[in-house]
Amino acid sequence: MFRILLLAMLCVAPVAAQRDFLTADEVDKLREAQEPDDRIKLYLLFARQRVDLITQLFAKEKTGRSILIHDTLDQYTSIIEAIDTVVDDALAHKRTVAGLPALAKTERELLTKLERLSEIPAADKERYRFSLEQAVGATRDSADLSDVDVKERSRDVDEKERQIEKQREAMSAPDRKSEKTADEKKTDANPKKKPSLLKPGETLDQANQSDQLRKKDDKDH
Repeated sequence: MFRILLLAMLCVAPVAAQRDFLTADEVDKLREAQEPDDRIKLYLLFARQRVDLITQLFAKEKTGRSILIHDTLDQYTSIIEAIDTVVDDALAHKRTVAGLPALAKTERELLTKLERLSEIPAADKERYRFSLEQAVGATRDSADLSDVDVKERSRDVDEKERQIEKQREAMSAPDRKSEKTADEKKTDANPKKKPSLLKPGETLDQANQSDQLRKKDDKDH
């Protein structure tokens, strides 16, 4: 079983640069699983297989094993993150996710195994230390999320969706302060003249004098 899985990992090694973390067979199985709970179960199966393989690799120090440990840990972490994405996406679309308690329980078990592996001293540990720490952290965070009440997590997901939508709107909205419409530019180029009561050719001083004379004449009468 482990030899077959190990060979499968080696076969996908050239694709690692493309950030693929699943085998072709695993991808096909996921395509057939449409329900969130079914996908979560599959991802958990893949995660267990990665941890079992890592445990086997830890059993005996061999030349070149650190690369396999490193890559398998990275695949495992991506799988755990994919589980969180499946759950959040399902909740965002108001779909039922019934397997969160079982998910949390399994992730706690995987976390315990990874923590034990991190305590094992090894000459090549520095080559995969960071990946192991990432795997432990991702598993702990995911397990904590899975322990949260579904309604509370749904509210958190909805709030995140609203924040993302606000950011999208802010980024796509034009800058009204710096941009003007064609009509506004036309108005700036040809400003309207203010209405005036002055007679043609008459200055403001002349108008004031005429007004004063008119008032005086009215007073005399």
